[in-house]
Amino acid sequence: MKLVIAIVQDADANGLIRALGAERIEVTKLASTGGFLREGNTTLLIGVTEDNVARVKEIISEKCRSRKRFVTPTVPVAEQPEPMLAQPMEVPVGGAVAFVVGVEEFFKV
Repeated sequence: MKLVIAIVQDADANGLIRALGAERIEVTKLASTGGFLREGNTTLLIGVTEDNVARVKEIISEKCRSRKRFVTPTVPVAEQPEPMLAQPMEVPVGGAVAFVVGVEEFFKV
């Protein structure tokens, strides 16, 4: 038995959960925050047999896409070299980070 811990952007979470459900793969959803932009993420706990790990990884790759977004860096006024110099910059957001760990025991109540 394996536990896949997938951290995905909120925008991708519902589609991923539906796709996993269509394959009869159960998911536990946890709200989380973090990353470069401190935006909302969703952490999914996915318990599967070793045979299904590859399929879960495929589904995550299909449903969680990376995208570009423009953000304006926020620098405290006292630290800015000149006022109003902050220019929007393009940064990658989205995608997924997943960990696959072994599970010694699993039970449902």
